[in-house]
Amino acid sequence: MIVGMLQTADYARHVFSAYVDLHQSPRDVEDAVRARVRRQESLYQPGKRYHIIMWEAALRALVCPPPVMAAQLDRLSGVIGLDTVSLGIVPFDGLLKLPPANGFWIYDERLVIVEDWHAELWLDQADNVALYLRAWETLASAAVYGPDAHRVITRCRRALGAI
Repeated sequence: MIVGMLQTADYARHVFSAYVDLHQSPRDVEDAVRARVRRQESLYQPGKRYHIIMWEAALRALVCPPPVMAAQLDRLSGVIGLDTVSLGIVPFDGLLKLPPANGFWIYDERLVIVEDWHAELWLDQADNVALYLRAWETLASAAVYGPDAHRVITRCRRALGAI
């Protein structure tokens, strides 16, 4: 799916609602959406830097109604070019040296957080961090950036018109 730091409120609402149903947990969706949107303020703080890679499949998976997805794709187009964000997209026709797998975040080369259906794994041992850094470099080499990433987003946005 689209990474949380770049989700619109409506897209996040659909994602959180799906997880509430899966986990059969309390419906605190609106609180979760507000918290996610507040965290996104750091995207505009000087000195912060986010390097994000997403699979093209995340841009096409309809985890929400098409109009919500269209707005989400417009949001992604808008972050390309921000000084604080490097957005790479691995296109369907990209040459992959690793198969698609679970999402993960690397924090200052000292911590990796791996996301799963039911938990986050916090990995701080040097060999684990090194493994995820290698995975990151491999995936980053398959991603497209800047105008090429924008073209992938535009292609996905156009495909929504056919739905």
